[in-house]
Amino acid sequence: MDFDFNLILVPVTLIFFIVWLLDKLVWKQRQAKGKGNENVIITWAYDFWPVLAVVLVLRSFLYEPFNIPSDSMVPTLETGDFILVNKFEYGVRLPIVNKKIIDVSEPERGDVIVFRYPPQPSISYIKRVIGLPGDHIVYDHGQLSINGKKVPKVPVEFSRAKDIQDTPESIYHKETLGEHTFTMRELEGVNIARQAPFLNYIDNGKYSNENGLYWEVKVPAGHYFAMGDNRDQSADSRFWGFVPEENLTGRAFYKWMHKEPGFKLPSFSRNGKID
Repeated sequence: MDFDFNLILVPVTLIFFIVWLLDKLVWKQRQAKGKGNENVIITWAYDFWPVLAVVLVLRSFLYEPFNIPSDSMVPTLETGDFILVNKFEYGVRLPIVNKKIIDVSEPERGDVIVFRYPPQPSISYIKRVIGLPGDHIVYDHGQLSINGKKVPKVPVEFSRAKDIQDTPESIYHKETLGEHTFTMRELEGVNIARQAPFLNYIDNGKYSNENGLYWEVKVPAGHYFAMGDNRDQSADSRFWGFVPEENLTGRAFYKWMHKEPGFKLPSFSRNGKID
């Protein structure tokens, strides 16, 4: 998710609106010549700006579609899934600049969020909220704890139509964070935290030790700690740090289509709510 369509939609909508307004108030070509006989740009302005304005409002303030480009959220989300993101749940924000103008609510533990990637805000990322502002997160040999309480984690059997990199073997668990219970995937014999720069090289309050099998962080005010459900194949907060509140885009809540690469028809078998 590496392109903000609003970078095109906003200026095009604004240009067409200005042309429409100028013709209404100054040029008056449509009034004088009749519909279809005015300059072609003016025709386009009358035809397209209302539609573009509706699309802009829907995408910027209500719901925006995104495509999943990687397997970092497997098994919750697969590469090729198309999702809808609630844009107003975490506050109404202006398009492009992403400045919040109306407070609504804040993310909760377990929410799947879309946000602007902190090191490169032009890119959108999707991960799950693990830690809220002020949380003390501890990872101890596979067990997450938040503020001294262990995150419930239960082994489960899980099969996928097409698995990825099952050597080493995939291990699945059910985790519960807040109101969300979801399936999390790990790879036996792999622990990417040992390679995570944020945990290993940045003074975040407690350095990772025991080769990444133990680490802890304290989430600062106005920030969130996020991880992918595909724990050993996700470049997330363990690598680049916390997600600032101002980088939030919205909450992913629904899968509405899946499309494999190439000339393949879309599938709707994965449609459903995102836990």
